[in-house]
Amino acid sequence: MTDAQETAADSSLRTTGGAPPDDVETAPTPLLEPREGIPPVIADDASLAEVIAAFAAGSGPVAVDAERASGYRYGQRAYLVQLRREGAGTALIDPVACPDLSGLGEAISGVEWVLHAATQDLPCLREIGMVPTRLFDTELAGRLAGFPRVGLGAMVESVLGFVLEKGHSAVDWSTRPLPEPWLRYAALDVELLVDLRDALEKELDRQGKLEWAQQEFDAIASAPPPEPRKDPWRRTSGMHKVRRRRQMAVVRELWETRDRIAQRRDVSPGKVLGDTAIVEAALALPANTHALAALNGFGHRMGRRQLEQWQTAVDRARALPDAELPQPGQPVTGPPPPRAWADKDPAAAARLSAARAAVSALAERLNMPQENLITPDTVRRVCWEPPKLADADSVAAALAAHGARPWQIEQVTPVLVTALAAPPKA
Repeated sequence: MTDAQETAADSSLRTTGGAPPDDVETAPTPLLEPREGIPPVIADDASLAEVIAAFAAGSGPVAVDAERASGYRYGQRAYLVQLRREGAGTALIDPVACPDLSGLGEAISGVEWVLHAATQDLPCLREIGMVPTRLFDTELAGRLAGFPRVGLGAMVESVLGFVLEKGHSAVDWSTRPLPEPWLRYAALDVELLVDLRDALEKELDRQGKLEWAQQEFDAIASAPPPEPRKDPWRRTSGMHKVRRRRQMAVVRELWETRDRIAQRRDVSPGKVLGDTAIVEAALALPANTHALAALNGFGHRMGRRQLEQWQTAVDRARALPDAELPQPGQPVTGPPPPRAWADKDPAAAARLSAARAAVSALAERLNMPQENLITPDTVRRVCWEPPKLADADSVAAALAAHGARPWQIEQVTPVLVTALAAPPKA
């Protein structure tokens, strides 16, 4: 840090339950430049080898971040990777020019990686060969510590007393060459990440939550890659309006056609055809391109060839035999929606009401969001099918079976035991 940065940081590492003391009035300091300036973008094997050697020889945790081109390109690949480590400085790496970063990942594999909202970046980092064995998630740490705002900018300001410029977070990071202001923004994103980690570690320790946080971080680091979603077309925005199976078939055909085009052109699917247009076509079941062109999303700007490709997809759905039409919903593997519990199982509904109230009160006492204390899905599953003997050991075993961490089991088991034993409401 510069002397000014060190002074400001020293005076601002003073969190108390997620907020500075009321009697401290310190204006945040704008963070305008990385301490060593904007590093050159690494885009060749020789430069990458130098970075790998430097980061392998560095000390302490490694700050890691990645920029994607969500809304512009197909998929969630990384278009810039930023790292910072004591003794190595900051590195900006172009994963388009250097698509295999497994050597870098191996060089820092035993080191703690510091990320903000790790689950957002880990999939795209995994694609280029970077997989941490240990990590510290500053966003999750902020949630557990009770901070009301946990975005990186908000956390850096409230914990370290600096203001980060966040104007380039949603730009098209696939742009080449990347403009200098974007590179400055990217470098600043990892500039204070380790400092933020250190301050949050102290705050979590002060609150008695450091071991809880470590269990959460370990769970993220050890989690397997997520399975591909089944029937992703069902997540089309506005799908709740589509009731009939023939209409669902239209959504599926249009969605899959759009996805193939988007993947071939490497653009965001929404830039090919909007979800609103897909749902409009499904509801209308147009018989020809003239009828299709009259619908929202298929207007005068769309050429005849485009209209024909979409109409062909609609026609395929219209021609399907009934046996090949999609079913109204995906197979239900868990409890029914809570709104249906009162009719299906009043006792379960009473258990869930008591459990929700107890978990909410406990989360408030612990100063953290309910969903970080225990997932709502876990509470629903335990309440819908409670253990035959609702004692502490049985409830703890049920929570563990649903993936709860030891700290969550320790905190939540007593309140769930009481909730499960509550008599049904009259």
